[in-house]
Amino acid sequence: MNFEIKGVHYDLSDATKEFIDRKLEKISFANEYIMDLLITITQNKPRYSVESNINFRWGHSSHVGAESHELYQAIELMIDKLEHVVRKEKKKVREH
Repeated sequence: MNFEIKGVHYDLSDATKEFIDRKLEKISFANEYIMDLLITITQNKPRYSVESNINFRWGHSSHVGAESHELYQAIELMIDKLEHVVRKEKKKVREH
């Protein structure tokens, strides 16, 4: 899995990267199904926007995003949505 985090108008700290890595353990069950995962953190005063693009091995891609006044809350919301998308895609593949 190719994984990238980038910040727009925001300097990524090591603590933020570690927090995201810990939260991404929720989708570790599907690492073999994921080709690319790009997470973008954008700071638009006073809000943070966290978005992710995920590409699966079978060609499907999804875009998930969340916004909040708190950075870590936005990350958690986005990871929860991402986990839902990954579980749904994995279930679809299993059914086929």
